[in-house]
Amino acid sequence: MQDTVPVSSIVCMAVSCLLGFMIPIVLLVYLLKKKKADLIPFLTGLSVMLIFALILESVVHTVVFKTAFGETIYRTPWMYALYGGLMAGLFEETGRLTAYRTVLRKYMGRNINAVMYGAGHGGLEAAVILGMTMINNLTWSFMINSGRTEALTGAYTGEVLEQIRASIRGLVTTPSWHYLLAGLERILAVILQIVLSVLVWFAVKNKKRGYLFPAAILIHMAVDAGAVLLMQTGIPLPAVEAAIALMTLAAALFARSIYRSEEAAGRSE
Repeated sequence: MQDTVPVSSIVCMAVSCLLGFMIPIVLLVYLLKKKKADLIPFLTGLSVMLIFALILESVVHTVVFKTAFGETIYRTPWMYALYGGLMAGLFEETGRLTAYRTVLRKYMGRNINAVMYGAGHGGLEAAVILGMTMINNLTWSFMINSGRTEALTGAYTGEVLEQIRASIRGLVTTPSWHYLLAGLERILAVILQIVLSVLVWFAVKNKKRGYLFPAAILIHMAVDAGAVLLMQTGIPLPAVEAAIALMTLAAALFARSIYRSEEAAGRSE
């Protein structure tokens, strides 16, 4: 087995890293300049993602996994997938609901702000999950290729050391194109975050559409849990991404129909 990270992998990591940080910037500029959306919904989306998903949800996971039931969930793949999907749906959709009913109440008159909120929410996720992860991968790759692997492993022993060694083996052996696929996955995730933002937006704005809030939770859960469950089957990664793309497309078409219907109703009033 080769003991260095291929240059092609480093290039693909760099491309995906750039993509992770460019997604929110491009969406922000486009929605501000072309759609005349407001900036506050974007910033609110960033804040809600940080508070509800990256902080509060993580705290709950820490508490749950310290319990006997949490250990059972962690060791049971299908339970872990469903739990993770449900928690993501509950926390993130509740965050959206809270933001729309408080900070963004005066911005609800323009529906494009739902998209702007989703761009901020999904954009931060892209920067953290894709951008920051690839920065870490690139750092490790340069250290491995310069013969400084010991600097990564020297301070650790036992299980932690084995996990680090497994990560190093992964960087060395993972096909280069997998890192580009990570970029595609994040694009799909941002689209889904915009879709969910639109659904919860109209659940708040139109009482007759209140069913869209639980629908958003279920869609979020289905996509997240479905992705994990598909990965566990061992089917090729492109097939998993294709399935995620189809689920995301179905959700996007549903949200678009709701959006257009609400826009038409608004113009007729």
